[in-house]
Amino acid sequence: MIEAFHDEAEVNTTAEHRSAALNPLLEGTPLGCAYLIGPRNAPIGYIVVSFGWSIEFGGLVGVIDEFFIRKGVRGRGVGSEVLTVLLPKLEAAGVAALHLQVEGRNSRLQRLYARAGFNLREGFGRMSRVARPNG
Repeated sequence: MIEAFHDEAEVNTTAEHRSAALNPLLEGTPLGCAYLIGPRNAPIGYIVVSFGWSIEFGGLVGVIDEFFIRKGVRGRGVGSEVLTVLLPKLEAAGVAALHLQVEGRNSRLQRLYARAGFNLREGFGRMSRVARPNG
């Protein structure tokens, strides 16, 4: 499913890269968690949340790193149900704020996240710096 998501989102990764990134989550790192969506033997999606710390938000924060629902079941409320169940559990576990990135032209996803209580932060844009191997 990760490969399908990356293909759809045009994220250029290799199987080795995906495996190296996912394995620590599966092995129990406290820096993030991955949840399968749907039946264990036939999942229909997944969501990955990573954790960090923020003075501004008063402590533990999360980032929805990836959220994927198979195309054949999209538009049936699965994404909304996942957020309805997961967000209160993260808050109960002490997550003070949850962040995510959504493509600006994807109005369907923007509406999904807005219904779940996410808001665009006026005047803020996401910037990234990717570490270069060996230096």
